[in-house]
Amino acid sequence: MYFQHSDEIWSEHPELVAGALVATGITADAVVEPRVEAFTTVAKARLAAGTEADLPEIQAWRRTFSKMGLKPTRYRCASESLLRRFRKEGALPRIHPLVDLCNAASLAFAIPVAALDVARISRHLEVRRAAGDENYLTLSGEPDTPEPGEVTFVDAAGHAHARRWTNRQSGHSAVRDTTRSALIIAEGMHASAAKDVPDLMAALSEALNSVWPISVPTATLSRSAPRFDFAARAGGAGDGTPS
Repeated sequence: MYFQHSDEIWSEHPELVAGALVATGITADAVVEPRVEAFTTVAKARLAAGTEADLPEIQAWRRTFSKMGLKPTRYRCASESLLRRFRKEGALPRIHPLVDLCNAASLAFAIPVAALDVARISRHLEVRRAAGDENYLTLSGEPDTPEPGEVTFVDAAGHAHARRWTNRQSGHSAVRDTTRSALIIAEGMHASAAKDVPDLMAALSEALNSVWPISVPTATLSRSAPRFDFAARAGGAGDGTPS
């Protein structure tokens, strides 16, 4: 299996820095609260001086959304939405230990982080413009279809695993209690992304390894090295069917 961005995406967004890792051996009963608290403490300190809209990471994604023809205050990247909710409510709801860690890391670094169940990805995953015939499933379970030309994550079976790039993930590959292997992706557009994205991935990898005794292969992707190869979980995972 592999993950990559299309050459068109790299051409249109040369400032993009992406990180990817696969965590295998995930369980739903892990205790991640100390790690979540460490990440959220960083987020609180960053938000003490202003709002999420002041952060360069968020400003860069707002420019990207505007470039894609989207109103950035209507369609927000995932990290902005999380930071906005965190600033208003003081905490995020607990969903799953892995998701909670990824969300907390996203808060700390103000960079969108996606976590997808590998067992629900068919053969490969590519960030590209939609043809308009891909299948998207909302988090509430409703079917939908990306607009033609919309940037999304598409696998070999035509499943769209996101809407509007980093705006919203799909319910099809959402991490659940049965998830054992997850592909985690971070994408930055700001000036210091070349340092910040690898730092985020290193911090998240270390946190994952401290919670689950697992191997966490990681990669930083660029136009010259756009592909991250990884193994599907044993037992038929990665064919796009439930495990």
